[in-house]
Amino acid sequence: MRGPHNLLRLIRTGATLERTGAMGVIMDAMDAPPLVRGTMRFLAWPFQWLGYKGDPAMPPALRALTALGPAYIKFGQVFSTRPDIVGDDLANELRILQDKLPPFPIETAKKSISQELNHPVEDVFSEFSEPVAAASIAQVHKARLKTTQEAVAVKVLRPGIEKAFRKDIDAFYFAARMIELLSPSSRRLRPTDVIAHFEGVVLGELDLRLEASSASEFAANTESDDGFDLPGIQWELSGRRVMTMGWADGVPMGDNAALDAAGHDRAQLGERVLQLFLNHALRDGYFHADMHQGNLKVAANGNIIAYDFGIMGHIDEYTRHVYAEILYGFIRRDYRRVAEVHFEAGYVPPDQDVDEFARALRAVGEPIFGMDATRISMGGLLSYLFEVTERFGMETRTELILLQRTMVVVEGVARSLNPQINIWQVAKPVVEGYIRSHIGPKAAIRDLGKTLEVLSRYGPRLPKIVENALIRQSMPIETPAKPGGLWPAVWAGMGAIAGAGGVFILLELL
Repeated sequence: MRGPHNLLRLIRTGATLERTGAMGVIMDAMDAPPLVRGTMRFLAWPFQWLGYKGDPAMPPALRALTALGPAYIKFGQVFSTRPDIVGDDLANELRILQDKLPPFPIETAKKSISQELNHPVEDVFSEFSEPVAAASIAQVHKARLKTTQEAVAVKVLRPGIEKAFRKDIDAFYFAARMIELLSPSSRRLRPTDVIAHFEGVVLGELDLRLEASSASEFAANTESDDGFDLPGIQWELSGRRVMTMGWADGVPMGDNAALDAAGHDRAQLGERVLQLFLNHALRDGYFHADMHQGNLKVAANGNIIAYDFGIMGHIDEYTRHVYAEILYGFIRRDYRRVAEVHFEAGYVPPDQDVDEFARALRAVGEPIFGMDATRISMGGLLSYLFEVTERFGMETRTELILLQRTMVVVEGVARSLNPQINIWQVAKPVVEGYIRSHIGPKAAIRDLGKTLEVLSRYGPRLPKIVENALIRQSMPIETPAKPGGLWPAVWAGMGAIAGAGGVFILLELL
């Protein structure tokens, strides 16, 4: 229920950060300005007695986020991949949130599995371990199938997780509406739409049948990708709250010491994980949207293994074109073209000056080139980019939220493997390849083929479609439909179809 009572939840959030000592840690890590730091402490301090105590054995940030619940843990997971924003110490501390949270009892997991599969756990698995990983939404057990003795991973949702997320999301909606009410300038960022997008993502993650389907589709798209593997899904042993898949043997990607000991080239792995993500996003328009270290392993043969497909991203073909052209423009340092693409896509209001916008983008992009990657403050760049979007009245694009968030996470993973990585040099061959095949001459020929295919289907009907459209257009608006009979309704429906069909064909021809 979304209402003012959620104000207590938000007050408790600040109070928990203050009570656990996390407020100061986070402000220090992000190098918050004194005014922001003082204001936050001033507002939270009187209410700290309302905050959750958390586990005193945990460091402050972990203590606060785990006490606040799964939605807050999600934010911590994102920052765990960004040592360039929150610092190495806090990033390493937050990495525990990826898969090392306190588990729930094994007996509770077995009961949930038995109810979901309609069979006792002992009838299905010959071995069933204690939890090997526990995250904000679910935990994983290693098991062995009784029939084939194959090692599998069994993922089980946390008890009551749906209710816990709903409580947090309701509070986020309340906060978003208060922000829109008190700060009209923030409406361009569409905070309510952002929370709605987050809600859709989370609700999809709470149904493991959808995750199994996502894994299957992702596997079909990437089966020919070199150096990339996915565990197979056991459909007959999966349901809404339980999912069973093949066991992934490998070194966790977040363990640099273990990767070095196993002889893996971390610099090469950093490049590959970034290029794989770009390939999936641009080539397929379907990508793993939760690619932090806790969801990635490196097999003995050097292949990257991905799992946990609860959050997957999808972008349509037009958005892929726009995204590729923006990246390509930055790579070529053609800021004028980057600015034009923003205007053509409607990302920037048409009353803004394209040349001024191009100059602002140059100030964002130029520090990246010719500079040691370790000297680039991504936090500073993101902060300046935010100022640019505010100045030019850009609205938040909800269709790009997941793509942008995943790009941040994947870049963080790549930097944790190789702090010297230059993301633009690594991205260049992938983006150039996409531009050649989807925006260059090859794309024009392919699009012409698609147009001819559409015409072959609609061509014989085109004269009648146009005639019906003209007849409908020439009819006076005030002419009433003839009563009694089916034909007036049929003609009206055909007219509507004709209008839509004509527009569709014209768009295809253009």
